[in-house]
Amino acid sequence: MPNFTLRDSVFEEAAERFPTPFHLYDEGGIRDRARRLRKAFAWCADFREYFAVKALPNPVILRIMKEEGCGLDCSSATELTLAQACGFRDGEIMFSANAMPPEEYEQARALGAIVNLDDASDLDILAAHGGIPEQICLRYNPGGDFSIGNTIMGNPGEAKYGMPADQLEDTLRRAGGMGVIRFGLHAFLSSNTMAESYYPELAGILLRLGKELEGKTGLRFSFINLSGGIGIPYRPDQPEVDIQAVGEGVRRAYETVCPEGGIAVKSELGRWMTGPCGWLVTRAVHEKKTYRDYIGVDACAADLMRPAMYGAYHHITVCGKRDAEENRTYDITGCLCENNDKFAVQRRMPEIGIGDLLVIHDTGAHGYAMGYNYNGRLRSAEILYTAQGGYRMIRRAETAKDYFATLDIDPAADRLR
Repeated sequence: MPNFTLRDSVFEEAAERFPTPFHLYDEGGIRDRARRLRKAFAWCADFREYFAVKALPNPVILRIMKEEGCGLDCSSATELTLAQACGFRDGEIMFSANAMPPEEYEQARALGAIVNLDDASDLDILAAHGGIPEQICLRYNPGGDFSIGNTIMGNPGEAKYGMPADQLEDTLRRAGGMGVIRFGLHAFLSSNTMAESYYPELAGILLRLGKELEGKTGLRFSFINLSGGIGIPYRPDQPEVDIQAVGEGVRRAYETVCPEGGIAVKSELGRWMTGPCGWLVTRAVHEKKTYRDYIGVDACAADLMRPAMYGAYHHITVCGKRDAEENRTYDITGCLCENNDKFAVQRRMPEIGIGDLLVIHDTGAHGYAMGYNYNGRLRSAEILYTAQGGYRMIRRAETAKDYFATLDIDPAADRLR
């Protein structure tokens, strides 16, 4: 079934208060998912979720994560600054290095973040910019294809991330000589997977490798980081991943490889945490009948880039017409001068009239965050539907003044404001 966790009246009331388009997030749903994840891994006393800031970088959302006991996964100076502003520091921050400018290591170290190194050369950069801590994390890339059973889940050999096992060993030996006394291992081998066996399989791989490296280097193996990769059901006929079953599967893998315990488990979920708790709310503003029937809406790819960038599917419903017959076929489009600015292509839907309120589902992760300003289009507002049933604007819509703000080096810019 489509994601009907909120009534149509929630979107309709929000649209009466705030001009469309806007992203709306469900606070209660986000808190519920954080608690479900924590319950699924309650067997591991040292479990912690590091919410991937890139999925939904809004300080109100990040503070909700902090209240629910989560840390943050950051991958830029700006994200580190945002984490600091929201009260995160020390072991509450995971900094994932990936061809980073050296000064970003310094910022991460100043905040006490756990640094996750992507390449052997990163160790020397870290040593010169921030210094070597007692604990580091290394990102593992096994190469080739990653399979569960007979199903290929990903192609890490084609990914730019991580190190092969031999480089991990060499890097750890050098790190030990520079003052590191314990280490963690991180890997991301599959994206948006609906397989409940993914995390358990990955946990087994990292646990076995960690114990092997511990024996070879003499450094203490302290944690595994399963990263993200657990998907959400974007299509209405897809079942949701049973996070409790995922946690139980990781427990079994953990007890098989490390019956003595003592290894912490961490995750960096973004999509699973907030994706189903966000919707892009937009109005039908134009209809065009040519070779196809087009419905133009007041949102565009500047507000939700995934369909244009990946051809990604997002379910779309029309407020007040949930039970109406899907007797029309539409392309749902935005106003950009790009033919891929479409939220749906040849989608069966109820008849749509000008002014109808459309709800694009599952935009709570990598939705607003991937927005951009092509064609001079301005990004939308973000609205929180609070746990108490109220509405709160947590980011205003952009204005032309925002768009021109970086032109303050040009005297002509004064005439644009």
